[in-house]
Amino acid sequence: MFASLSRAARRRVLAGAAALLAVCGVLVWWLMPFGSPVPSGSVTFSTGVSTGVYQRYGDLLKQDLSEDLPEVSITLKESEGSQQNVQRVATGEADFTVATADAVAQYQRERRPGWERLRGCARLYDDYVQIVVRKGSSLQKVQDLRGLRVGVGQNRSGVRLIADRVLAAAGLTPDRDIVPVPAGIDTMPGLLERGELDAFFWSGGLPTQPVQALSERFQVRLLPLDTALVDRLHDVGGSTRHYRSAVIPADAYAKAQDGRPIETLAVANLLVTTEQADDDLVEGFTRTVIGSRDRIGRQVHPAQLVDLRTAVYTEPLTLHDGARRYYRSVKP
Repeated sequence: MFASLSRAARRRVLAGAAALLAVCGVLVWWLMPFGSPVPSGSVTFSTGVSTGVYQRYGDLLKQDLSEDLPEVSITLKESEGSQQNVQRVATGEADFTVATADAVAQYQRERRPGWERLRGCARLYDDYVQIVVRKGSSLQKVQDLRGLRVGVGQNRSGVRLIADRVLAAAGLTPDRDIVPVPAGIDTMPGLLERGELDAFFWSGGLPTQPVQALSERFQVRLLPLDTALVDRLHDVGGSTRHYRSAVIPADAYAKAQDGRPIETLAVANLLVTTEQADDDLVEGFTRTVIGSRDRIGRQVHPAQLVDLRTAVYTEPLTLHDGARRYYRSVKP
């Protein structure tokens, strides 16, 4: 039938067909979804003790995530700290968390359940080891804690992990040479103030609010950790390689430090998830973490130290594909 049409008629038919195809193409283009799918569902974020930096950071981050990922429901779940946080994510009890690099490396080293599933989203800020004692005490160094009542953090916290290692590096056996008190930052300041502790360990961002508040109402000071002790920790190998020598600035706890910086050690905090986490969700989560730095940092000072230039370095964890996609999207 088409062959029987005149040449002019055939041209009109072909032109009409082309126009129809063009219209259909526009409709298909208009109807097709573009960009990454909008993440949705429920997410559990494992934080820390009620008055600690992890919990406060989680509270504020949740507000920004609710705006940036409106289809995602975020549930915060308090924990004892880094060691429990890593376990929760690795075993599927939580989807995201913050944990110190040494706690992550220890979990991997011991090949505990789900260790191979763990992935990193961002390097956040450093935790600084703080050993708090009464200002009038005669204690001058870690070795002086022998025989004393020492708060060492809750059993599944990053504080407990690092306290035990610092004590061992100082030549003390944690369960024999001191009286270890497994308490968190929510209770240790009060115990020291009431005379129920002689000292306590804390590992957290600077300044940590409960330590700050204690220093303003009660006379305390910080014990130094010299570089020789950090070197002994490095000699142990394994996850202790994630520690570095650091200095607590003189103004971190003005009343406790009398204008003097304090030698100590620091370890990085990581935003942790698993390889099973959805790429779009992880990309959005990471974007919010980096983008919320200044707003959260006004209330949780350590968050100010989150830096796009170093966030990609999540050792000992492999970077999650969704996080990698975010960093590539903002690369200059």
